[in-house]
Amino acid sequence: MSDIDNLRVKLFADGADRAGMLEMYQKPYIQGFTTNPTLMKKAGIVGYEDFAHEILKEIPDRPISFEVFADDFDEMERQALKIHAWGENVYVKIPVSNTRREMSYALIERLSGAGVHLNITAILTLDQVSKVAAAVRSGPASVVSVFAGRIADTGLDPVPVMSEALEILDFAPQAELLWASPREVLNIYQADAIGCHIITATNDILRKLSLSSKDLAEYSLETVQMFHDDANRAGYTL
Repeated sequence: MSDIDNLRVKLFADGADRAGMLEMYQKPYIQGFTTNPTLMKKAGIVGYEDFAHEILKEIPDRPISFEVFADDFDEMERQALKIHAWGENVYVKIPVSNTRREMSYALIERLSGAGVHLNITAILTLDQVSKVAAAVRSGPASVVSVFAGRIADTGLDPVPVMSEALEILDFAPQAELLWASPREVLNIYQADAIGCHIITATNDILRKLSLSSKDLAEYSLETVQMFHDDANRAGYTL
């Protein structure tokens, strides 16, 4: 396994908690940020636009993705253009489809053609990767977010899928592949090994990078100590 400084994959922090985002902003190896409406709801954010403007003042120089939340393509486009205007470091997240199974490829192509930096999200199939690649091929830098963690949740190994997705994106050299929804630190090293461009992870996972190259025998002893201390604190008797 590589040390953090030797990782080739770019590390993005995934979250919408202001304090957590600013914590990660202090770490030079965090090269960008991703958010979504679910994370914002979890963080208790009420004013979507107010939050975005506040965080962009504090993080003006690294890519940050904000997602549209409309389900109608015309309204998605209006929201996307508004979000795009918030800053040069802003990427607009567009879901690969709406809730009615209507695919977003035409909208993605229009926005990309208009110069909007996009992060196409909720992708889980290689067919989706291929069609998104065609839609952004002639546009500016974009991100193609494949939810590898959700692929793994179904019992499938995401590594071959992500490797093939990288090959597909050779067709769109301005697009970067993002490994989304990782479940453990190992996924960061898997993404790095196959040459994935970006991986986004929650702060809980990113903090565990400090365990890189940790002595496993020592880690075993710490685990035993934890069980022992917790049993004593709980006052368990037999």
